[in-house]
Amino acid sequence: MTIKRELFIGGKDVPALDGRTTDDLDPFTGEVYATVAAGGPADITRAVDAAQAAFPAWAATSPSARRHVFAKAAEIFASRTAEAIEVMAHEVGGVSSWAGFNAGLAADILREAAAAVTQPLGEVLATDTADELSLAVREPLGVVAAFAPWNAPLILGVRSIAIPLAVGNTVVLKPSEDAPIACGLFLADVFREAGLPDGVLNVVTNAREDAAAVAETLIADDRVRVVNFTGSTGVGRTVGTLAAQHLKPAILELGGKNALLVLDDADLDYAVSAATFGAFHNAGQICMSADRVLVHRSIAEEFTTRLAAKAAALPHGDPRDPATVIGPVINERTAQRVADLVSSAVRDGARVRAGGGEPDGTRFPATVLDNVRPDMRIHREEIFGPAVTVIPVEDDDEAITIANDTEYGLTAGIITEDSRRGFAIARRLRTGIVHVGNQTIDDAPQVPFGGVKSTGYGRFGGRWGIDAFTATRWMTIAGRHGQFPF
Repeated sequence: MTIKRELFIGGKDVPALDGRTTDDLDPFTGEVYATVAAGGPADITRAVDAAQAAFPAWAATSPSARRHVFAKAAEIFASRTAEAIEVMAHEVGGVSSWAGFNAGLAADILREAAAAVTQPLGEVLATDTADELSLAVREPLGVVAAFAPWNAPLILGVRSIAIPLAVGNTVVLKPSEDAPIACGLFLADVFREAGLPDGVLNVVTNAREDAAAVAETLIADDRVRVVNFTGSTGVGRTVGTLAAQHLKPAILELGGKNALLVLDDADLDYAVSAATFGAFHNAGQICMSADRVLVHRSIAEEFTTRLAAKAAALPHGDPRDPATVIGPVINERTAQRVADLVSSAVRDGARVRAGGGEPDGTRFPATVLDNVRPDMRIHREEIFGPAVTVIPVEDDDEAITIANDTEYGLTAGIITEDSRRGFAIARRLRTGIVHVGNQTIDDAPQVPFGGVKSTGYGRFGGRWGIDAFTATRWMTIAGRHGQFPF
């Protein structure tokens, strides 16, 4: 039976004002999984109306009351893990291990948000004025516009709203058209059950053809005070530009072209396992996925042979089968784009060591290429699919140069048995995140997550997230009457 969902505005499930709906497709079967309301600009306006009306009371709600909501939401979320895994399988083709990780980390983000509620939100400043108390005070901004992507929908949906809500803002969330339930309406259900007051969180789903108009309306509304976007660099540039035109800060976490450096002292078995996970987890559809593996030339051929054999043996298929490692990509257009990147590289001289070929609908095999040159598209563009390139390097300096030779700067991994050598290399990499002794994919709710260059700006997590979604005010309290010159 097809699921039917409406918008979530002012604590109520409501249809779009014009009554339109849109289909939410299962990428593995191609069938309609759900039908959701197709909200438009007018629905965005009424969602902002609700968020603005709810803001004063929510901002004034005691920290203990807010913390109780988030602690309860975390437990509700954890109790609904099986349901969340099923939703991810149907909406985005997420295999059970990836969906389970999403659910677990999302619950932890909610727990971290509960703890953030009572973090210090100010400091006492030095002053030359006698008997004066000078303070820097952080306060909620107001209505936050949140945009959540489909690829890690539970994690990134929760991350888009948790800290903004915890510090006293209200939110209008526009989830991805490819995962309107997992990164939107499912979260609304959890918070509603947890007792979040009406209007504090609002979710507006939309049809794909309305995405630009819906986003523009949300960003342009004068009552929206900050924009929070995770998604592609192309769309992120548009979102950032719109926010700047309206003089609003934006937190942007965008694409990546991440490198895994395998040094000549690496344990090869470990390096191959790390590269396989980094490249092919969630079929490579993670902003932190390893697109490029830079391997010391002395071990490159043996490494590539082992990596290709391991990639070729990965189980493909139905994401609901617990044995499946690589499920479908999000849609046929994405599968064809990855296939085109691979075939273009092959025409220009790259060699397929595993996988390749034409996609089967939304399915594309785990692919390993070598003989890749810097002028090839696959070397420059984010793959965001189950393919990886292996590039031999002469030494650490060449590895660093190639790793940094990209417009992106999210994450990197360095596989070495010498942590001091690895750390020295890490200091020279131009990324927001780097892991010594590990691959490129990692996350935790309390860390400063974000990138540099075309990967965007701003940081999620811990005190950095609190800073992003509050405004600093300077306040003074005079201890006695001052003296004025006239």
